[in-house]
Amino acid sequence: MTDHAALADTIRRHQQGQGQPISRLGYFCAPFRPVDGPFADKVIKVYRGLPDGAALERLAQAHDAYVAALEQTGVPLPKTEFLLMQTETGRVPVILQEALPETSLMRPRMQREDLASTLAMMESAGQVIAQFWNNADQIEGRVGFHPSIRNFAVVDGQAIFYDTFPPLIGYSREEMGVLLLQFSEKRLMRWVGPLMKAKVTGIQDEWYSAPETLVGLVGSACRLRPEHAGAYLDWGREFAPRAMPRFAEEALEGLSQPPRLPGYWTGFRKLLGLQGEPNL
Repeated sequence: MTDHAALADTIRRHQQGQGQPISRLGYFCAPFRPVDGPFADKVIKVYRGLPDGAALERLAQAHDAYVAALEQTGVPLPKTEFLLMQTETGRVPVILQEALPETSLMRPRMQREDLASTLAMMESAGQVIAQFWNNADQIEGRVGFHPSIRNFAVVDGQAIFYDTFPPLIGYSREEMGVLLLQFSEKRLMRWVGPLMKAKVTGIQDEWYSAPETLVGLVGSACRLRPEHAGAYLDWGREFAPRAMPRFAEEALEGLSQPPRLPGYWTGFRKLLGLQGEPNL
């Protein structure tokens, strides 16, 4: 049972500058790991609150359902708990997650390790993607997955996925577009986003498409290590029919050349100062 008072004190001390930031460039929050205390083995993610209590309750239910869906489809996930914490300004969503070794984060490893090692990590992450989509029809309703390189760690050769927010289950496309704006950590996104609502809503589409999630993984690798782009493309073209045969035809179309991010998304990233750092 989580000690809410101790967690609230830990968050308060972090906000006073006593925490260890994991990433300052997250899309929805800046996760941190306490340097000591009862949560020193956890990563804590504190999100913006909402004035609508019913919307918060729905979010909590959706998150529980999403973690259950990931587990049901075989996605390796650290122990993850979603809480609605009472603060002076109202309730805020908090995710408490078992910490993974920083040395295991896939993105920095992809940047510094050799080709053989990076291909092995791609295979491990690809197997998680295939595991999810090959079993996703067991899940009722609209469900998605955001398996970008920055959302994986690789421990002893096993890719572990750790990004459960926003919960990609139980929301329509339009509702998810609203969530992307409501929970953005960047105030500028909340101001400017509604003016470009259709494009903001479109950001999620890749997360709900099996072939596009695989293509997205390969594209990220090609951008991180352009000198190995040919090898990553070859891996993706071989992997799709081997591990995701139902989705291979469309995936192969997307892997005819190094995949690129949509122009509007790269524009949003530059506008918001987001450089794709790990979002634990």
